[in-house]
Amino acid sequence: MMNNLSQRLITSVLLLLILSISLFVNKYIWLFALIFVSLFLFIEFNYLIKKIWKKEKTLIASLNIFSLLFLVILIYVSYMSYSEPPISLVFIILICIFSDTGGYVVGNLIGGRKLTKISPNKTISGSLGSFIFSLFSIVILWTYYNLSYDDKNFVTDNYLKLIPTCLFLCLICQLGDLFISYFKRKAKVDDTGSILPGHGGLLDRIDGIIFVLPAAFLIDKIFF
Repeated sequence: MMNNLSQRLITSVLLLLILSISLFVNKYIWLFALIFVSLFLFIEFNYLIKKIWKKEKTLIASLNIFSLLFLVILIYVSYMSYSEPPISLVFIILICIFSDTGGYVVGNLIGGRKLTKISPNKTISGSLGSFIFSLFSIVILWTYYNLSYDDKNFVTDNYLKLIPTCLFLCLICQLGDLFISYFKRKAKVDDTGSILPGHGGLLDRIDGIIFVLPAAFLIDKIFF
């Protein structure tokens, strides 16, 4: 138990370090990281669908084409969302991090009724915790603008957009998690891979954010 916890902690710190380097060096490092990660995501998703539909080559090929198209879109919107400093991307990523954290913490502390059969470990209380914790990202955004630009009014002026946006992206994050959990359940596996000690595969770790980034891109273009 403690060994697994140590592995998860070390892996999480390394992931945050790599993410920080990718985001804050320049947009080309960010693009390289997106392509590199997408390659592993494709491999892991392919692993899942091959375990589920072993002999249905046409279906596997169709799903692979769909996943490739999705990953191309993911790379494009994630790259186009880059700015210096990358505050928008950090805000989106924080929503997903707090969403996952809230679901884990509240779900384990309170427990209660299961959310769905797709993922037996997820509870209704955990889902509510995800929504509540995701709002912490707005506090961090407010702090950033307050300290960096002495702009105390940014969040106040935009809260009618930021709060529903944050909650909606949290919902997308949870649905993305359940979407991948559905495939894992069908494939009868706990993890999509083993590249991340203590976490499993990359798809296990970022199954929510890969759906949140395109959704956030659309919201930004339409409402902001």
